[in-house]
Amino acid sequence: MSEFPTQARVVIIGGGAVGASCAYHIAKAGWDVVVLEKNELTAGSTWHAAGNCPSFSTSWAVMNMQRYSLDLYRRLADEVDYPMNYHVTGSIRLGHSRERMQEFERACSMGRYQGLDLEMLAVSDLKARYPFLETHDLTGALYDPDDGDIDPAQLTQALAKGARMAGARIERFCPATGVSRDSDGWIVHTDKGDIRCEKVVNAAGYYAQRVGEWFKPYGGRTVPMAVMSHQYFLTEEIPALKEWSAENGKLPLLRDVDSSYYLRQEKNGLNLGPYERNCKAHWVTPDDPMPEDFSFQLYPDDLERLEWHIEDAMARVPLLGEGGVGRNINGPIPYAPDGLPLIGPMPGVPDAFEACVFTFGITQAGGAGKVLAEWVTEGQTEWDMWAVDPRRYTDYTDPQYCIDKAIEVYGHEYAMHFPHHEWPAARNRKLSPVHDRILAQGGVMGAYNGWERANWYAQPGDDTSEAATHTWDRNGPWQPRIREECHAVRDAAGLLDLPGFSRYRLQGEGAAEFLRGLCTGGIPKVGRIGLLYFADDRGRIVTEMSAMRLDEDDFFLITAAAAQWHDLEWLQRHAPAGAGFTLTDVTRDFACQILTGPKSRDILATLTEADLTQPWLTHQSAQLDGTWVQLVRVSFAGELGWEVHSKIADTPRVYDAIMAAGQTQGLKPFGMYALNSLRLEKGYRAWKGDLSTDYSMLEGGLERFVKLDKPQAFPGQAALMAEKQQGPKKRFVTMVVEAGAADAPYMSTVWHDGEIVGETTSGGWGHRIDASIALGMIRRDLATPGTELEIDIYGERRRAVVKADQPLWDPQNERLKA
Repeated sequence: MSEFPTQARVVIIGGGAVGASCAYHIAKAGWDVVVLEKNELTAGSTWHAAGNCPSFSTSWAVMNMQRYSLDLYRRLADEVDYPMNYHVTGSIRLGHSRERMQEFERACSMGRYQGLDLEMLAVSDLKARYPFLETHDLTGALYDPDDGDIDPAQLTQALAKGARMAGARIERFCPATGVSRDSDGWIVHTDKGDIRCEKVVNAAGYYAQRVGEWFKPYGGRTVPMAVMSHQYFLTEEIPALKEWSAENGKLPLLRDVDSSYYLRQEKNGLNLGPYERNCKAHWVTPDDPMPEDFSFQLYPDDLERLEWHIEDAMARVPLLGEGGVGRNINGPIPYAPDGLPLIGPMPGVPDAFEACVFTFGITQAGGAGKVLAEWVTEGQTEWDMWAVDPRRYTDYTDPQYCIDKAIEVYGHEYAMHFPHHEWPAARNRKLSPVHDRILAQGGVMGAYNGWERANWYAQPGDDTSEAATHTWDRNGPWQPRIREECHAVRDAAGLLDLPGFSRYRLQGEGAAEFLRGLCTGGIPKVGRIGLLYFADDRGRIVTEMSAMRLDEDDFFLITAAAAQWHDLEWLQRHAPAGAGFTLTDVTRDFACQILTGPKSRDILATLTEADLTQPWLTHQSAQLDGTWVQLVRVSFAGELGWEVHSKIADTPRVYDAIMAAGQTQGLKPFGMYALNSLRLEKGYRAWKGDLSTDYSMLEGGLERFVKLDKPQAFPGQAALMAEKQQGPKKRFVTMVVEAGAADAPYMSTVWHDGEIVGETTSGGWGHRIDASIALGMIRRDLATPGTELEIDIYGERRRAVVKADQPLWDPQNERLKA
């Protein structure tokens, strides 16, 4: 046996399926990697995992990741010469409603775009695929031919063997006990000795939060997660199933997603795994502490929680009732607040990464290893992975938040995520200074990076129930109110309370030079505000920020609420050592109202002596009703307007003054749904929808923000110059759609002459132009005005027309610049 390793480029803490996959991919990239496992490989959630392997997801990024996993698993056994029980049986997802079938249609379209052979099934098709099924109350189903199950332990051992073959070291029975850091990098401590490394990965499964605490002295935070108890039980042998299987093979995996369980053939019995509403979190109270070592252990059986699901499953597949319970598995499964894993840079900590909190770790392990290896070895990923980026959660994920959300997500594991639905658990984490006023005006709230904002304003008698939002359709109680809000902005004025803008103060010697060298274009002059775009080395869109220049080396940088930690980390990572400037997150110090509409100047004129004739894209400090504000002449709504920035303590007075002054001018409060409609009509891009690292700056139609002749090279400059010469493969376009009841959601496929030619990046109804709008990326040769296309909207192909590269509303920006 070789000596204990004391040096590595990468150390991975955790030897489950995900840790082994990370080691496999990092080692195959040629990097020196060591895995530390406190017990035997698979000792955590991996060993008791059911091992189901779906490709299905309604997240583009997660579907990409799972698709990659299944492709890897098909070839892995031969590649590393390690036998695996991998059964590709296909699966059937049952639909009980029109809404569920619409969800299936959307996933089916996305899957086909990624090369998956997903198939919609009619009720009449089901008996041929699953003869033991009762179908009388079903609407249809989705068939995934690539679904199946794999032995989690064999998968992990095969990945570990592949990692070793590529040079990785795997230290079993060697728990990490802590980390420290010096000028040379990380030191990972174990009872067998210390290991120095450049980068460290937390892949500790349900112990990830405990491991994460080690990184707090170096800028870390508590890992947002909770541990849930998940049960599934195996029946004894069922003679009728044994007889059928002898002639026909293994049954497809069955998921009754509306009843919330999966049912899988296991040898000649069945495996039933429900996700029950009356679920249970573990290790969250003083009388139930997390043990030091829970390797290869389970919780006591608690089958009473599953009674409803067992009865429902037996009614759906009566064959289930012919097998007694052979064994029950009740084990810990980690949950992030949205049910998706944490894969990527550890927030606030240099050269540290997370690959943890996997609820579906077996089907995602292969893709997670690929993505994590790209983060570690290249600093960027092939696909935009914001859906699983750890930085999507910021400072509001306290322990109770994580518990409440984990219980909610677990109990709604197969829930549909409707566009106007807001999940109710763990709300009111961050409130606007005028939150009480917003509620009193009828605000129906949504959470944005923990901040509560009004989505729309209800009037007495409007249905604001959660049930009313369970639709993919455009129309609902909100629709006439959104229209009224948009028309108020068009004809008079609207006021949007917008807490939680992410904002940073960049000031000191060299600040301007730093920004100029990092962004793709120019920076604004003193007294002006401008959009800055930042690209990665491939020229792909990393983020967009508004830069408000106060002095030569003094800036306010403003970005999306969700981007708070992401964009801060981007700036910090690129700041030179020993810089003469400071970068400070001041998000919680200020609030903002957007006052916009043709009468907004008249309203402000009654409250301030500021120069309201200053042009578009300027800003000024002013007194508004005796209170300091920063008036910024911009409007994401595309009308004459100002952002009114104020200190948190002063915001109620500012808000009340504007509302009072606007009463005679037709001023109405408006919400985020109206703002989305207004920005679509202007073709303004939304962060991590229209703006993502899946697209280059040139594909995104952002040439006017790119200066390829800048003397100071910026990230992605060479790649963009090469792309400019060859021409981008895709182009960003605005399309008007002959939509039916629903508008195009994110990642709807765009068709031309019977083939997929692109995808939508966002969509919705424009109330000023009375039309359905879709923004998207399509094949370059089709991106000419007048081209007729089709967009798949929940299974219906709807005619769409490419419009000119200008706003649909006020194309010359005359109203904006009035």
